[in-house]
Amino acid sequence: MIRILIADDSELTRVVLHDLLSQDTDIEIVAEVSDGRAAVEQTAKLKPDLVIMDVMMPIMGGLEAVAEIMAATPTPILMLSANTDPDDSRGAFAAIKLGALDVMAKPSGVVTEAFSQIANRLIAKVKSLSRIRVIHHYRVSRPKIVKATVPLSAGPRRILAIGASTGGPKAVLQILQELPRNLSAAVLIVQHIAEGFAPGFADWLNRESLLSVRLATGGDALQAGTVLIAPNNVHLTVQSNRIVLQDSPPLHNCRPAVDAMFLSLASQGMAAETVGLLLTGMGTDGAVGLEALHKQGAYTIAQDEASSAIFGMPKAAIERGAATQVLPVEHIAEVVVRLFAR
Repeated sequence: MIRILIADDSELTRVVLHDLLSQDTDIEIVAEVSDGRAAVEQTAKLKPDLVIMDVMMPIMGGLEAVAEIMAATPTPILMLSANTDPDDSRGAFAAIKLGALDVMAKPSGVVTEAFSQIANRLIAKVKSLSRIRVIHHYRVSRPKIVKATVPLSAGPRRILAIGASTGGPKAVLQILQELPRNLSAAVLIVQHIAEGFAPGFADWLNRESLLSVRLATGGDALQAGTVLIAPNNVHLTVQSNRIVLQDSPPLHNCRPAVDAMFLSLASQGMAAETVGLLLTGMGTDGAVGLEALHKQGAYTIAQDEASSAIFGMPKAAIERGAATQVLPVEHIAEVVVRLFAR
């Protein structure tokens, strides 16, 4: 059984979540609480596999509760947020910085035709997040990294392409925060994220890093020092040095897909100018594209298992021989800076 604790001050939200999760007999809701202090206390007492928590709660808010849980009883946490409320969305991403794993839109009211679809998405997310051993990432010791060796034949690089899924927001933030304002690269990011949260993700990264970060729009030119985030529900691709957003079918059940971005760079003959990063995430999205970039001269980096929340996507790329290097997330930025300083 997957044991879940729900923390939300809205009784309606708790009822809807209970109804959605009860569609799967492998899930047991062990407690429902209405404030952050009770969430901290019940997490310590019941040791659930996952906490589903609202950002805004009385007595103790979600941010403080996340910090206390991760300090005392490290547990996977899924944050609830209204994706239409900028303040709520900012709080959800702040919680991710403190250790929460992911964010989802708050279910509202009684769902009719879409009930089964929403239930399936929520249950899949709950099952994937509940398996993550968050304590592992606090205790593992990191090896020292030997300086990256860049092939002598490598020309100047000008594109940093990053793909990530579960656990990615925190990993992407950590990398961007260590990149200089004068980075001589255009940065493209495809992050699998819940519907409606891509704008909040871009806004969060823009406030937390030195680089200029915004949501990509069709026709954007690739500019050094500018970070473009893939919007929800479209593929981010590159043609003739400009962004093309496509509503073509999903790849690996994902849209945007990391492979769509990587493969477009490879097909445009831009691999030799590219550094490709494939970070934590479930599934195999990005592995084929990273392999294509690698074969055409890109410098490619896959996040290592110890620092990944879920080692699915990087592992798939490594198994294909698509990674020039495999690195812990905390060493990726220093190698990227070195690559673009050549």
